[in-house]
Amino acid sequence: MRVAERVRIREIDDDEGRRLLRIVRRGAGSVVTWRRAQMVLLSAQGMPVVKIAELSFTSDDRVRDVIHNFNADGFGSLYPKYSGGRPKTFTLPERREIKKIAKSKPTEHDLPFSTWSLAKLADFLVAEGVVDDISHEGLRLLLRKEGVSFQRLKTWKTSRDPDYAPKKARVEHLYAIADGEVIAEEGEPEAVFCMDEFGPLNLMPHPGRQWTEHGGRHKDPDREPRRRRRATYNRYGGVRHLFAALDLGKDKLYGHIKPLKRRTQFLEFCRYLRTLYPPAVRIAIVCDSFSPHLTTKRCRRVATWAAANNVEIAYTPTNSSWLNRIEAQFTALRYFTLDGTDHADHIVHGPDRPAATVRSGPTSHR
Repeated sequence: MRVAERVRIREIDDDEGRRLLRIVRRGAGSVVTWRRAQMVLLSAQGMPVVKIAELSFTSDDRVRDVIHNFNADGFGSLYPKYSGGRPKTFTLPERREIKKIAKSKPTEHDLPFSTWSLAKLADFLVAEGVVDDISHEGLRLLLRKEGVSFQRLKTWKTSRDPDYAPKKARVEHLYAIADGEVIAEEGEPEAVFCMDEFGPLNLMPHPGRQWTEHGGRHKDPDREPRRRRRATYNRYGGVRHLFAALDLGKDKLYGHIKPLKRRTQFLEFCRYLRTLYPPAVRIAIVCDSFSPHLTTKRCRRVATWAAANNVEIAYTPTNSSWLNRIEAQFTALRYFTLDGTDHADHIVHGPDRPAATVRSGPTSHR
């Protein structure tokens, strides 16, 4: 029984080997040329047809055809024979399929890499028969027209709170009461506060922006030097924390500056909020699930105080503090009170009186 001779590339010299390597390394131009050159180079390195087919994600017969054509026609067989004229226009189904594959993960197609490059994507499109041929630049332009670009991966969190739905519904119901969309029933809160901590506040030169004249060669030689930020390394004086609450009904922001943000300081601030309304008026305080806000088995001070003072503590779901309306106020607070400042001590840095009250106004800092 005669065994069929193994198909392999003819003997090539050093110049041909370097030329093949340049085509494979450069990866520019036609994807078809790059794929064929890769198959030929692997064969010249002694790799069998079956292994080349696995690495190229194609069939054994396709690899044999490429090798036979190179043995017969040389480097001319690597370049596809186009009939000339304008580049081919891809049909709508082809464009949709290209966009779909580009937005997918390579692992979804059983490929051993995690990120598409233009070369790998174009190679896969040709291997799968989505298109006959496409250059890397043509693929990039096509994806741009389809609104697809190469972007960094971003992090995200989803709430795993088992009580997500009821907590979210309760917070939204309290907002509806504060906005006058729902009439509070008997026993429900009449005033709603959104509360959170802001900080830590350090004694340091804070970066910021300022209006100033142009610099460079067109600057006025007589103008005063622009204000700069002091450089520091050591930051003494410790930190402070701002306990802030937004009264949704009055549209006012209240704040206390405290050295710590523990359960004791949280209850002190809650007692202050309680004094803003008569004891007969039930109030609600919306806050996140930061541990000092919670009632635990070891410490039930928060629940005990709330029950004794006609107060409801409404918690936003875990990892869903975006539901707290005070979050939008902190952007303007940071922009107008911290950016570009350099305070010598915390008495100047923040209000040293028990509480500061301001009308919140628009949430945007512009």
